[in-house]
Amino acid sequence: MERVTATYLVETPLPVAQAAASLAGEQSSGTFVAVPGETAELKQRYAARVEKIMELESVTTPAMPTGRPPAASYHRAEVVVSWSVENFGVNLPTLVSTLQGNLYELAQFSGLKLMDFTVPPSFAAHYRGPAFGIAGSRRLTGVTGRPLIGTIIKPSIGLSPAQTAAMVKELIEAGIDFLKDDELMADPPHSPFDARVDAIMAVINVHADRTGKKAMYAFNLSDELDPMLRHYDKVVAAGGTAGMISLNSVGLGATKKVCDRGALAIHGHRNGWGMLNRHPLLGIEFPAYQKLWRLAGVDQLHVNGIANKFWESDDSVVRSIASCLAAEPLGTPVLPVVSSGQWGGQAPETWRRTQTTDLLYMAGGGIQAHPDGPAAGVRSLQLWWQAAAEGCSYEAALAKYPALAKSALKFGGSL
Repeated sequence: MERVTATYLVETPLPVAQAAASLAGEQSSGTFVAVPGETAELKQRYAARVEKIMELESVTTPAMPTGRPPAASYHRAEVVVSWSVENFGVNLPTLVSTLQGNLYELAQFSGLKLMDFTVPPSFAAHYRGPAFGIAGSRRLTGVTGRPLIGTIIKPSIGLSPAQTAAMVKELIEAGIDFLKDDELMADPPHSPFDARVDAIMAVINVHADRTGKKAMYAFNLSDELDPMLRHYDKVVAAGGTAGMISLNSVGLGATKKVCDRGALAIHGHRNGWGMLNRHPLLGIEFPAYQKLWRLAGVDQLHVNGIANKFWESDDSVVRSIASCLAAEPLGTPVLPVVSSGQWGGQAPETWRRTQTTDLLYMAGGGIQAHPDGPAAGVRSLQLWWQAAAEGCSYEAALAKYPALAKSALKFGGSL
């Protein structure tokens, strides 16, 4: 019988095997005491199984409180658990409830993090996954051989539709590939969604008719479900190619409903990510997180960036990029969106660590605050990435391309 398998990093004051058995029982057929109907036959078919335990170090201080008296030591381990697909059928929210659910509340654990999971082909086959992904995003923007260069409209709130369209016009004339609403911008009174779409797409469509290059603008669709669907239809009718969803705010079911329409590339913003991942022994790691949204159909997904403005390490960012580029599930990679305090100077290290240009490389201030203006900011990022793909280090890029000196002086010096 086909099974879903999940890997957890755990910390427990109990013998690890005992704690792992509690995890498996809590998330399948068990409860805290045997009950009528809990037959051997039922457990054989539906009970979760502990497949593997790899014990790690022990510590004297728990990562999190357990609500129980202190123990002499707390044992860390990787634990692999599996479930029959029959337990939840083809149902992404119930899969999440199974993989995570009540586990974080169990007193048997002073730390628990979902690291990764796999689903069998029969489960994945029920989902279309990304309609566009990397190849489709490149096709829609006409970009080959380099990262897509993008920006976020700043300031994120306060601009009228006409002011926003004027900024878009300047950026697309400079050759930018991708623009998006900030996650704080959706359908506010000062910039109603429909009016903003009309103003922006008028500029984009005129430029595309004149030059043949159509910039992708991801309008923030995030809302309750009915308005999201109306906004989606508005973007399609206006000739737009993308929509953005704040994934953690909207949820898995609503995101999948929007993605299933298949006419727009869906840009997945993970705002709130730190709440799910920042603690090293609580929450979910990105390889597992991105699989859920890939199954739902998201095409582009934020991964943070090298030397970013947030807490996330470069190693974590590199792992996140690699997980988006991996084929499974569904054989369709997701386009990694590199962002957060980025400017061109991080391009050489990003290339060195990832060896890929299959990225959407986004800079807000790193483009719009360029000393010579936003258009120069776009050209600067393009040149930084040209230098990076040529194998130039930060210092070598500055030596080879003197035009990069202004951005280096403005944004950061050596990395």
